[in-house]
Amino acid sequence: MRVSLADAIALLKRGEVVAIPTETVYGLAGDAQNESALHKIYATKQRPANNPLIVHIASAAQVDDFASEFPPLAQKLGLAFWPGPFTLVLKAKPTVSTVVRAGEPTVALRVPAHPLTLQLLQESGLALAAPSANRYTQLSPTTAAHVESSLGQDIPVLDGGACQVGIESTIVSVDGDTWQLLRHGMITQAQIEAIAGKPALAHAMATPKAPGQHLLHYSPRTPTQLFDEYIELQKYAQTHQDCATLLIGNVTTNLNSGFQHCIALSDTPAEVAEHLYESLHKLDQLQASTILIFLPPNLPEWAAIRDRLTRAGYRENF
Repeated sequence: MRVSLADAIALLKRGEVVAIPTETVYGLAGDAQNESALHKIYATKQRPANNPLIVHIASAAQVDDFASEFPPLAQKLGLAFWPGPFTLVLKAKPTVSTVVRAGEPTVALRVPAHPLTLQLLQESGLALAAPSANRYTQLSPTTAAHVESSLGQDIPVLDGGACQVGIESTIVSVDGDTWQLLRHGMITQAQIEAIAGKPALAHAMATPKAPGQHLLHYSPRTPTQLFDEYIELQKYAQTHQDCATLLIGNVTTNLNSGFQHCIALSDTPAEVAEHLYESLHKLDQLQASTILIFLPPNLPEWAAIRDRLTRAGYRENF
């Protein structure tokens, strides 16, 4: 059910959960300092309790409420990429709920760029834990309708339109003057290196847990098969009935025409990311026998999209 900004604030302050828009995907939000609300997030998503949540804050000024240290390197990265699709994992204060950090000594923090959610954070005064608003391991939602399809019509949704980044945030851990890339996103490793002035730590002694690392994740209900070679995808389609197809990158129109159900996306990573989950949701609704995906090239600028698609297709690649 769609709710107003005022209703969303009231619900969140009562310890309820509300699906909220961000520039990446819709999140299932609850008060990050209310353990009852945090347990509702896990229960609603059917998410394992050992999987930490990202805490969304209104500005970098709130980092000190959650992190025991905010190193200069982390401050530099926050200044460069916040508000935006970028999450920092920092050492947590002992007062931070063990539920939100899944028992880890660290906490994940992000300042989202969606104007409606920034307004929500500012007017409510809350920090909001908000993993993606879908059942665990399923496709992430980029519209309010996607949320309702996954979690049901009774879930309160603050409708902020379609998400413009379209895939989950880049996650970086900072410890002192070193950093690690924990999850690829549309802020790339090269961009982070340019701001940090140094490469990521190559071999970490201890890597913090981060959301979205399950081998099966971001997954359609329809079985999914991945292809790096177009001719192999074509052969598969010819010998398997009722397939749906997602083509990414420089595939010419005449090659696409033989497929019964086909969505073709561009060769621009940002455009593909914006429409990736939307496209997979559409293909999933066809209830085809298989979704065939022609992957983009294995290049750094495509790392986040290949990561999501590799996890989406994991069950076909044991």
